[in-house]
Amino acid sequence: MLRLSKKSDYALMSMKHLATRPGDAGAASAREIAEAYSIPLDLLAKVLQQLVRQHLLVSVQGTHGGYRLARTPDAITVADIVQAMDGPFSVTACSPDDHACDQYSTCSIRDPLWKIRNRIFQTLNDVTLAEMAGDAVPEPGVSRLTFVGSRPS
Repeated sequence: MLRLSKKSDYALMSMKHLATRPGDAGAASAREIAEAYSIPLDLLAKVLQQLVRQHLLVSVQGTHGGYRLARTPDAITVADIVQAMDGPFSVTACSPDDHACDQYSTCSIRDPLWKIRNRIFQTLNDVTLAEMAGDAVPEPGVSRLTFVGSRPS
């Protein structure tokens, strides 16, 4: 089962929160987001700083400061957010770049699992923050993601 980390959950919730704010509403503080979703403030602050380091958010100083999206919601994908928090997406211990596994030369499931990984990644990459925020209607025939274990927002 694919399960996102809590950090990815919190990052997705925060990014969606920011994507649904009207353009003139200003930045949202870490405290505002934490209170809106009952997220521990200390952990959320770390998540938001990681999103800033990965250029998905910008930090705004001052009385009306906080965090804003670094790009428009339609230019940020779920894959961007998940990878910013958890690193490159993987379903196996081995990868096309790492041949250190003892079973690498005899493994019969490696290639099929890499295909599955690529399909999951493509699905995550096809869903934009705008779609998650309800700003975009998915095209007919495009699959919808269901995240098991993620809290709805």
